[in-house]
Amino acid sequence: MKISTNKFVSLSYDLNVGEGEERELMERATAETPLEFIYGTNSMLEAFEKNLDGLTEGDSFDFVLTPDEAYGEYDDDALVDLPRHIFEQDGKLNEEVIFEGNMVPMMDSNGNRLNGSVVEVKDDVIKMDFNHPLAGETLNFSGKVLNVRESSPEEIAALFAPQGGCGCGSGCGCGDGEEDSCGCGSHDEKEMAGGCGSGCGCGGH
Repeated sequence: MKISTNKFVSLSYDLNVGEGEERELMERATAETPLEFIYGTNSMLEAFEKNLDGLTEGDSFDFVLTPDEAYGEYDDDALVDLPRHIFEQDGKLNEEVIFEGNMVPMMDSNGNRLNGSVVEVKDDVIKMDFNHPLAGETLNFSGKVLNVRESSPEEIAALFAPQGGCGCGSGCGCGDGEEDSCGCGSHDEKEMAGGCGSGCGCGGH
């Protein structure tokens, strides 16, 4: 069976980031912990899926995604200072969530989910970076197709079911979400009431 729209796909792969001698292993999905997704449902990067189109179980793949094909170039405008008070609860900063390097799930005024990385915690503002962690990076995926099968109606329906919490993913856009509420407000003013760690979301959006 070939990879095509609505097929359930299971992959093992290595993701190396960078070019030439600067390349480094960023993520690995093994046969024991594979990447699993339903092809053609907008859950993965379009260019990622195009490189897998038509492959069958047992096929190997090795391809490169440029920043434009992956997560875009780094955008300095996505580095913003937000008032510290919007991250506080009862006048106190939630230090279990807001600390340098942590990825915090949020929501903008249009209801779009986005992740921001805490860059710096100051007395009056929190500096956040809303670039994808792999923005500006060249991605090299190499691996093997482990399984291709018809997806069940239940699996397809689950893609469109309402998600609890902030829908925070881990690893390649198919990890388990944290169900704690994040109390996310608008892009300009966010009230944080929880949070979860980050995964790179390498194949996913």
